[in-house]
Amino acid sequence: MAENNFVYPRDVSAFGFDWGQLALTVAPELNGAKRFSGGVVDLPPGQGHSRHNHPGAEEIIFVISGEGEQMVETPEGVPVVQKVGPGCTVFVPEDRFHSTLNTGSGPMQLFVVYSPAGPELGLRDLPDFRLIPKAE
Repeated sequence: MAENNFVYPRDVSAFGFDWGQLALTVAPELNGAKRFSGGVVDLPPGQGHSRHNHPGAEEIIFVISGEGEQMVETPEGVPVVQKVGPGCTVFVPEDRFHSTLNTGSGPMQLFVVYSPAGPELGLRDLPDFRLIPKAE
């Protein structure tokens, strides 16, 4: 595999869902990343991903733009909701349930990182999954 060290979201196919989309820009199958994967999530106003977890993986969520509510459950399963905006970094511990909702009037964009790589592959099994071809 040739190294692909510089990737824009428009350069890759995206995972589309009813709530938004994820463009993986770092992944083992894309550029040989070994310890993590990641990409750009776009959430339209009023949309977000529902409560879920990533067994055996940690996640970092960085808010690029927009504003919303981020929920991360405590180890005891108590949901903690925090307002988030540009520049906020959210750490989601291994196996922890979490969700994100765009509460703003415009789009919300996030950069997410999974470690180890792999949790994003399960998204392909969701009923509303569709592959959005890369921009030409």
